[in-house]
Amino acid sequence: MSEVDTLAVASGEHQDSTTDPRRLVAGYSGDALLHRMLAAADTLTIAASAVIVGLWGSGPGAALLLVLSAPIWIVVGKLVGLYDRDHRTLRHLTVEELPWIFVWALGGTAILTFLLAPFPSLDLSSDDRLLVWGSVLVLGFVFRGIARIAWRRITPLERILIVGEGPLADAVTRKLELFPDIHATVAGRVPSCDALPDQLNELEGVDRVVVACTELNEGLLETLLPVCRLRGVKLTVVPPSRGIFGTATHLGHVADLPLLDYNTWYVSPSTLALKRIFDVVVSVVGLVVTAPLCLLIALAILLDDWRPVLFRQLRAGENGRTFRIFKFRSMVRGAEAMWPELVSLDELSDPMFKIKSDPRVTRVGRFLRRTSLDELPQLLNVLRGEMSIVGPRPELLDLVERYAPEHEVRLRVKPGITGPWQVYGRSELTFDEVLAVEREYVENLSLGRDLRIILMTVPAVFARRGAY
Repeated sequence: MSEVDTLAVASGEHQDSTTDPRRLVAGYSGDALLHRMLAAADTLTIAASAVIVGLWGSGPGAALLLVLSAPIWIVVGKLVGLYDRDHRTLRHLTVEELPWIFVWALGGTAILTFLLAPFPSLDLSSDDRLLVWGSVLVLGFVFRGIARIAWRRITPLERILIVGEGPLADAVTRKLELFPDIHATVAGRVPSCDALPDQLNELEGVDRVVVACTELNEGLLETLLPVCRLRGVKLTVVPPSRGIFGTATHLGHVADLPLLDYNTWYVSPSTLALKRIFDVVVSVVGLVVTAPLCLLIALAILLDDWRPVLFRQLRAGENGRTFRIFKFRSMVRGAEAMWPELVSLDELSDPMFKIKSDPRVTRVGRFLRRTSLDELPQLLNVLRGEMSIVGPRPELLDLVERYAPEHEVRLRVKPGITGPWQVYGRSELTFDEVLAVEREYVENLSLGRDLRIILMTVPAVFARRGAY
């Protein structure tokens, strides 16, 4: 009996696929249910947008037209791929489809305007069109996110068979631990690709096969693909060598020939200029909006441990240039002098450390750290051009001095208030994992990626996972 069979029997779930309730939900109707829930979320988006138009636009007539156009919006959503991406990938977040929601909102508004153009008495006003586009964009993003959260709560975890062993297979398991939104669990493991052909009949017990073998070959895929298609099992392949494929890659095609293109060119000056403009605007607005909150935080620090309110420390910035970072003080006075008693840099296996229960943290400081409010003064660093809103973690000089050459990729761009480290696990990540996600960010720098990370920061802060 295979390992998959053994796991299924032990859990009491090894039944015929036509009678197993878990298979009926997770195997067949799980994806279909998600598609229906997303369509319902989009319909609710149009209904809510109609209410907005009715209240602040042309009135009930325009609102009724928008409600009646709901099927058109669903078709447009289908055309831009809003219902066909979740089941294709191991992890799919609503924030990743924000560009397509933008296209959906814009395209739906344009098509509705075009269809109503022959009927001047029914046509939407320019203000109505702006309301429709804006409300569909915002509400579509919110409602689709809620739909996915609800779907994860009412459907069983996707059962995954991992093929392979070693670092690649361990990395897949680690990602399932770090990202519960993947909504999957390991149902079994096959130690090598060579052993898989003999166990293809056991795929009935799983929903997805993840191949993570160093000995991957074309013959195996030619054997595995038809079986997965026949049984409705999803297939994911981890590249045999992450070092070869890297993160700065893009898969394209010329006719039937797949091509892997590497991003080896420099970041364009226009991208850097837009990023800087974005940093200045956000930091100025952020400082103004959070000024009352900052005053309250300063008062709380004074009442808890008196002065100073701000903590200043030298950090390594872009290209290793030093700058003085600003944070709300979350530790007792003289905390830096106590550092050698808690951490010996010479004994660290990696140039990174985080003390989970740091005795130097004050009562107010513990709250500030868990909510990331201690980092608000870094908006001053952003305004001064020393940091960015999004970027790698700003590191201590003593740790940077211990960097190996391959670690210095983190210093190619300005450090950020938030970044990959914050949204992909924070202090739960190992140094190698931090380096990997920050390398991927640096090698694929773009303003769109920054916006995505900012949106992912909000739930990460509220979840408080890895924050201490």
